[in-house]
Amino acid sequence: MSRTILIQPLSRAAFAPFGDVLDVAGTPDKMINQGLCGRYHDRAQMDFNDGVAGISLFNAQVRSLPLALEMMERHPDGSQAFIPMHQNPFLVVVAPDDAGAPGAPLAFVTARGQGINFHRNVWHGVLTPLHEPGLFAAIDRIGDGANLQEHWFDLPWRIERSN
Repeated sequence: MSRTILIQPLSRAAFAPFGDVLDVAGTPDKMINQGLCGRYHDRAQMDFNDGVAGISLFNAQVRSLPLALEMMERHPDGSQAFIPMHQNPFLVVVAPDDAGAPGAPLAFVTARGQGINFHRNVWHGVLTPLHEPGLFAAIDRIGDGANLQEHWFDLPWRIERSN
């Protein structure tokens, strides 16, 4: 028996229950640097119970599709943003909470240049680049205590491209 998740394009509306889409869509909030740079201001809701925001670099291994989704995780004490340090799309998997476990997952593929911010306590898959390099800047909570919960599925989900 298999359970399949079809990948859909990432959009603000579809991703809103889980987090923020980070991109330069629309008109800049203001022009800076002698009018040569558009500032797209305050694009993510960074939310921490305690600790501070920190910037880390992640260098993830590229994955191929179809992909078996065996585990999801969440961070109860802080949001977590991923900004690609390249122009390649990547896979984003999220799920609503269902009594303390992930509900039915959704899979999105970003457009070139998009990043994402998972809201605090949102179930999500691991960082999943689809192309080299797998280099990302991550902005998340730095503080004491564990900020990670994992859920392993009894039966993995299969993630594949929609036709």
